Amino acid sequence: MSTTIPEHAIAVEFHDVTVAYGRKPVLWDIDVCLPASKLIAIVGPNGAGKSTLIKAALGLVPLASGYVKLLGGDLHEHRTRVGYVPQREQVDWDFPIDALGVVLMGRYGRLGWFRRPGRADRQQALEALDRVGMADYASRQISQLSGGQQQRVFLARALAQEATLYFMDEPFAGVDAATERAIVEVLRAIRASGATVIAVHHDLQTVSEYFDEVVLLNMRRIASGPVISTFTRENIQRTYGGRLTILDEAIDAMRREGLGP
Repeated sequence: MSTTIPEHAIAVEFHDVTVAYGRKPVLWDIDVCLPASKLIAIVGPNGAGKSTLIKAALGLVPLASGYVKLLGGDLHEHRTRVGYVPQREQVDWDFPIDALGVVLMGRYGRLGWFRRPGRADRQQALEALDRVGMADYASRQISQLSGGQQQRVFLARALAQEATLYFMDEPFAGVDAATERAIVEVLRAIRASGATVIAVHHDLQTVSEYFDEVVLLNMRRIASGPVISTFTRENIQRTYGGRLTILDEAIDAMRREGLGP
């Protein structure tokens, strides 16, 4: 287990979680508690099970063993309080819908599928688009947006949901520098509101700049806790198996932030 956290301050608890595709384990005996009101990175090499860990929490893949608690209960109990931003590759961007329509989908968890969004919901969606710098693109078809713009729209959809807990699968992947800065600002605003963000992240050089906590994963939990004490050269090396170029770049970035070991 990671450092003990008071129960009321736990956003997500994984207990003895194992996930297998066929007979091949992808995650093995994951035990970790993730604190509330933090920005939390899940970091590890390709094939480490990072996206699978998020999908396990969201009930998108079956568990071979163990359980996951969200906000002290199960997913069904808190579904309307949980938001999800998937990888862009998992989305059908040719679906005929505009940006505002995508963001309004984030309101359905509160409305139920048989109620139509009203004026207040539309206003919430427009405000969410404005927060991510996409208000001027509300009527634009999503297929006509750039990759960075599409990512902002899906972030706005999550914001419109007004969740307490957000899961994001590589929110910075394939976006330009301006979009990355915009996403970081939104994530910090989410944290300031008291909500929690758990994000799969691949850029080791920005972990210490963007996140409060980190989970180092390679099928098993290697280490987890505050970035300043957990994101060390030793733990990174245990996670990545001694890929020294990656390690040195990450350590240099940490030192620039004054967090180096």
